[in-house]
Amino acid sequence: MLKFLGIRDFVIVASLELDFTAGFTALTGETGAGKSILIDALSLALGERGDGGMVRAGCERAEISAEFDIGGLTQLQTWLGEQELEGDEDVCLMRRVLDAGGRSRGFINGRSATLQQMREAGEHLLDIHGQHAHQSLLKQDAQRDLLDSHAGLHNEVAAVATSFKVWQMLHRRLSQLEQNAGAVAAERDLLVFQRRELEALNFSVVEWEALQADHARLSHAASLLETAQFGVEILSEADGACLGQLNALTARLRDGLEFDSGLQDTLTMLESAQNEVQEAVYALRHYQQKLDADPQQLREQEQRMADVVEAARKYRVPPEQLPQALQGIVARLDELGGDADLAELAKQDKAALGVYSAAAKKLSMVRTKAAQTLSEEITAAMQALAMQGGQFAVQLMPLAEGNAHGMETVEFQVAANQGTPLRNLAKVASGGELSRISLAIQVAASRAATVPTLIFDEVDSGIGGRVAEIVGSLLKQLGKRHQVMCVTHLPQVAAQADAQWQVSKGAQNGTTLSSIRVLAPDERIEEIARMLGGVTITETTRTHAAEMLGVSA
Repeated sequence: MLKFLGIRDFVIVASLELDFTAGFTALTGETGAGKSILIDALSLALGERGDGGMVRAGCERAEISAEFDIGGLTQLQTWLGEQELEGDEDVCLMRRVLDAGGRSRGFINGRSATLQQMREAGEHLLDIHGQHAHQSLLKQDAQRDLLDSHAGLHNEVAAVATSFKVWQMLHRRLSQLEQNAGAVAAERDLLVFQRRELEALNFSVVEWEALQADHARLSHAASLLETAQFGVEILSEADGACLGQLNALTARLRDGLEFDSGLQDTLTMLESAQNEVQEAVYALRHYQQKLDADPQQLREQEQRMADVVEAARKYRVPPEQLPQALQGIVARLDELGGDADLAELAKQDKAALGVYSAAAKKLSMVRTKAAQTLSEEITAAMQALAMQGGQFAVQLMPLAEGNAHGMETVEFQVAANQGTPLRNLAKVASGGELSRISLAIQVAASRAATVPTLIFDEVDSGIGGRVAEIVGSLLKQLGKRHQVMCVTHLPQVAAQADAQWQVSKGAQNGTTLSSIRVLAPDERIEEIARMLGGVTITETTRTHAAEMLGVSA
């Protein structure tokens, strides 16, 4: 419910801070005093569009702040969490700042919010009923939701929405496959051929690297053999070979040791070199024996490399990425599936449609009964609200294929006078009639309504006497389940309120300002008397006012 409203520099309000209570509150005052300013301020705080003309003359900006208790509004709490707009526990703060240039900023729980977010939050918090085009009851979605809430169809509605979503997902996939069946089949055939081709190639990166190394070695085998033979000859076999020269030198150095031990270090180094050269000769001879210059093997390697390069060129990847290309082809084949997959998908689509149809038919049956009951209740309420002969009907309009909300749309229809045909509520009812019909609807649906705060703007337009008393009684009844506020000119309505606020207008320092104050019991007598008797208030009028309030004058 609404707990607090702060208004600053808005239209003709300088500053107001209002604390709200539960039950039925009446807002009264002279015509033009600014009773609707409260409603306009709340609308602005809940995301309605504003303009610079709403800023009080001579001020830079207007600011509206509203605090709501959301302890029982689990859907709103979930939504705030999803939008990352949470605040203190069970509290929702709405704030709107509008400057004289027409620019505005919105905040939810102290965090910047878009107007759309503020409107979405406001749909959970408050509903305004009156002579305004934006009234929610004129929207088909709101009408359907009201009927479903009145009948307690939350589970059935959720089942229909879920089954419809599943069916649509399968149906879209099936349609896409069927529409592209030829192209899909051709693509599948090509992919199967490519997969077989690459699998037959049996390529691996390790094999490719080894193949390149072997090919480089075999293709230069003759040159390598020649190099090895040249090394053997230079080191060991040719006249004046290195090994023979080293052998001769070491022999002479050994002889020299008999005369000078200083040659020992040189001899040691040369003996080491002699051993290294001998090992090199052995290694070169072994390499000659191992090196195979088989031309047939070379041709086979060259053909293998040509096959790999051709495949890489064909699939437009480097040879090293051929395994990834094969993986991509296999994955795409899995996505496309086969003919058996198409048949299975068609079977699943049919089954999902059956589940949706069953859930939607069940919902339609319960809706039909609930629509009849709600129609009768609202029609009866209309008769009591000076709309004798009027009729209200909740019509279920069949849909050819259904949607996430069921197999029909819900439309509120009304015949304001006896003998006139039923027509769409938005197209038939006048402003005053719409206010009273809205009141009748809300009273009938109040047990299931989820919006905690209801505001009625002059629902008593065009009525009086006994009917005004009935309106007041209905509002008081509604106030037992919701927080209800009503702007009214009728004492019969105001007298039945749990609390009464007086809106007044006066000049302060040459500026016209509007103010609101809560009336004490004796002040309520004076205000009701004013509403009864006009300018001149007599003791008889005060006595009548006290009787209406049920107190002593």
